Amino acid sequence: MENKVLICDDDEGILDLLTLVLAAKKINAVTERNSANIFEKITQEQPSVVILDLWMPVLSGEQIVKKLKLNAQTKDLPVIIFSASIDGKKIAHDAGADEFLEKPFDLKKLLDKVNVHLRH
Repeated sequence: MENKVLICDDDEGILDLLTLVLAAKKINAVTERNSANIFEKITQEQPSVVILDLWMPVLSGEQIVKKLKLNAQTKDLPVIIFSASIDGKKIAHDAGADEFLEKPFDLKKLLDKVNVHLRH
């Protein structure tokens, strides 16, 4: 199975940075800026891990995780949420996210979390 990570964030700079960082580690990254398209993108791309910003227009990371975890086909898909929000960790945990990273995040920690889930 290909190591593919789907990143969803409305910030183009974050998408570009994470794509470059993952590519340097030979991890294929696909991106989505519009959270409304995330479920279609997951179906098309079949990622091994999803990385989400907690706060996005249309659908929040919290809403996305809840829907993913309620769906039999995506309930086991690892989801990493990141946010600068003080309450972000609790919100992500309560929604069912597998991992949380505080912004600004340490890229090594992000890679470590991604790699843990890619090995499973």
